[in-house]
Amino acid sequence: MRARAAVAIRLAAAAALVLAAGCSSGDDDPGEPAESASSSATAPAGGSAGEGSPPPDKGTAEVAGTVAEGLGTPWGLVELPGGDLLVGSRDTGVVHHVAADGGKVTEAGEVPGVQREPGNEGGLLGLALGADEMVYAYVTSASDNRIVRMTYDADGPEGNRLGAPDTVFRGIPKGGRHNGGRIAFGPDKMLYVGTGEAGDPALAQDEESLGGKILRMTPDGEPARGNPDPGSVVYSYGHRNVQGLAWDDEKRLWAAEFGDQEWDELNLIEPGRNYGWPEAEGRENREGIVDPVVQWATPDASPSGIAYADGSVWMASLRGERLWRIPLDGTEAAADPQAFFDGEYGRLRTVQRASDGDLLLVTNETDLRGTPEEGDDRILRLEVS
Repeated sequence: MRARAAVAIRLAAAAALVLAAGCSSGDDDPGEPAESASSSATAPAGGSAGEGSPPPDKGTAEVAGTVAEGLGTPWGLVELPGGDLLVGSRDTGVVHHVAADGGKVTEAGEVPGVQREPGNEGGLLGLALGADEMVYAYVTSASDNRIVRMTYDADGPEGNRLGAPDTVFRGIPKGGRHNGGRIAFGPDKMLYVGTGEAGDPALAQDEESLGGKILRMTPDGEPARGNPDPGSVVYSYGHRNVQGLAWDDEKRLWAAEFGDQEWDELNLIEPGRNYGWPEAEGRENREGIVDPVVQWATPDASPSGIAYADGSVWMASLRGERLWRIPLDGTEAAADPQAFFDGEYGRLRTVQRASDGDLLLVTNETDLRGTPEEGDDRILRLEVS
């Protein structure tokens, strides 16, 4: 361990918590950070009818062990039936297999066509496992960001367990930054995709563009039934760079998003709504724009993956180098967010709930902004409450 510094309808029940205690404008913006303000938590009690009591204000998170280490630029993570893991390398396009028993790391295969230039945030990003056990991947190609799917043969030879990729969806804008990249299957078995505005803020408000959006589609890449526009995969818009997606026990969708120079956000996502960028950043109480449930000033977040467990959203932070716990009371924050592992493991890219209820936490020190040390990067197993 070590320590380091570092369409539009107004939401009817806008969350009342404003946390002004620093999270970064994003992994991608090294400019001057905004000045942090004092923390205030004023969320009223009152979750949705029929829900249980909110979790305690303070929780626990302990490292139960290291699942794997020595990984290069890990980003996407999926758990296979039986507990083995697949983890993708953003920079190389290689997918590694991590054995549940002993944590042995072997090469599963390489996703062809992944393009990444030095200093670029694209590459092999999110991974997801379909109901048919096909492996889905969000990749940066020579022309766009796209989603491909592949078969996975657990009994195949090392380095050749992935089948040839089939392109499910294409045309997501790409750029040197703000490529989004998180994909996840929801409780409805539809595929949700977090995209970025590829460095062009105007795309986030352009409902004809796929940039700066959350997309919802069938496993075959078609618009999902019930989308705001039946002919479009766009589910919500006005996002800057979505990199975290998770559902709570009531099947509500939450998303973490990079802000610019003032506020990073945790948002409750509802179909067809406008989340503000670039017209608003953080809580601005503007008509037609959804305010975040929680916001952080620039130094302490730069949020990436999120997971839901034990009544709380858990958020991995890159620049903030900590894991945030946000206890929920229905659609609102029940208390101030609580930080764990501040600076101990460096940049944190992905957090995911395992089938046994623990959390899997992926560190990300081997990317262009980290300072890797021996053993980086790691997958840690966390016991949380």
